[in-house]
Amino acid sequence: MFTDYAKVIIKSGDGGNGAITFRREKYVAAGGPDGGDGGNGGSIYFVVDPDANTLVDFRYKKKFKAENGQNGSGNRCYGKSGQDLYVKVPRGTVVKEAKTGKVLADLSEEGQKELILPGGRGGKGNSHFATSTRQAPRFAQDGEKGIELEVILELKLLADVGLIGFPNVGKSTFLSIVTSATPKIADYHFTTIIPNLGVAKTEYGDSFVIADIPGLIEGASEGIGLGIQFLRHVERTRLLLHFIDVSGQEGRNPVEDFYVIQEELKKYNEKLSKREQIIVANKIDIMQDEELYRSLEKVAQKENMKIFKISAASRQGIDELMKFVAEELKKLPKEELIDVEEKVVYTLKDDDKKFDVEVKGHEYTVTGPAIEKIMRKVNIQDRESMHYLQKSLYMLGVDEKLRNLGIKEGDTVKILDWEFEWYN
Repeated sequence: MFTDYAKVIIKSGDGGNGAITFRREKYVAAGGPDGGDGGNGGSIYFVVDPDANTLVDFRYKKKFKAENGQNGSGNRCYGKSGQDLYVKVPRGTVVKEAKTGKVLADLSEEGQKELILPGGRGGKGNSHFATSTRQAPRFAQDGEKGIELEVILELKLLADVGLIGFPNVGKSTFLSIVTSATPKIADYHFTTIIPNLGVAKTEYGDSFVIADIPGLIEGASEGIGLGIQFLRHVERTRLLLHFIDVSGQEGRNPVEDFYVIQEELKKYNEKLSKREQIIVANKIDIMQDEELYRSLEKVAQKENMKIFKISAASRQGIDELMKFVAEELKKLPKEELIDVEEKVVYTLKDDDKKFDVEVKGHEYTVTGPAIEKIMRKVNIQDRESMHYLQKSLYMLGVDEKLRNLGIKEGDTVKILDWEFEWYN
């Protein structure tokens, strides 16, 4: 089964918590803190699998989670880090954030490996918080939580040339003649329901990959006739051969067919409508009206496109077309065809200074990455830990911010799930 689209949830591992322990030895009356750090959570990587050619496995498994880091323990023993998770995908897979459509990775190279979600860092044990005045800290740092994200996997075929056009215009017949591919061929619409790939070789030794994209129809860019799934594979091609039936047997207008497909390309992706194109007027061996070809030839001149008359069935004109295609490909650079300027890399929150204060009456709610980081180190039940909290909030500038906002004695300060009464 050919599957070129999947939506899955991925989650990196949580970091382990730091330990709160103290030395307990026979001849040591007051052993100091010796809590070890928690291990880091496992990260999520996507890697190219050379043996895979579809995304069918992702139809049955929808969630991928890396291993959590283990908690630290006494005697400064560090927790074991969680194992990284490597998600294997076929070459040509693009990973996008489901919510925004941002590109996270384009896995188009052999052996490519991309970090998508880093694991949470392990928390520090209480041995890190001992000072000359705080010799027995009864608090440690919790590990950072991993990131959970819904992503879209899109498999875009890697080909030099893409064959586009309405159904039943001869694309599959052409592919079977110029390559060793064996697509299903019959005289009815939508014979081809999955993309086919073939390698073409010219008499001069040039070779290139051709993709037969299933027939497009009006409304394809909006998903009609599985159009979006088909258009996805056109994105990676450097050159498009636009097949148009000029036989007149089905009563179609070649000029109208040309502009309908052009409009669908433009709606799906503005870049596609500007990609190098060659118009291929097919089925000339059974052409009933020469005027059909002449009208299409005028369009080619207007759009500044090269046009070739061929018959895929009788092989007329194919050699000339293939020779021209091979020469054109030498001029076209293998540029990056995915919008890599949109690529984003997910990272854990690591800002020691950002916080916000929301005021509702006499209630002041303090939030932000910096606050969360401080609270992971606090044991509310421990006096020394609370002293550490107050000092940290003061150094961060929370006290000054609250005073500037007009806080008064007796007002409530909310920090995460805790509420405190303000005293001047």
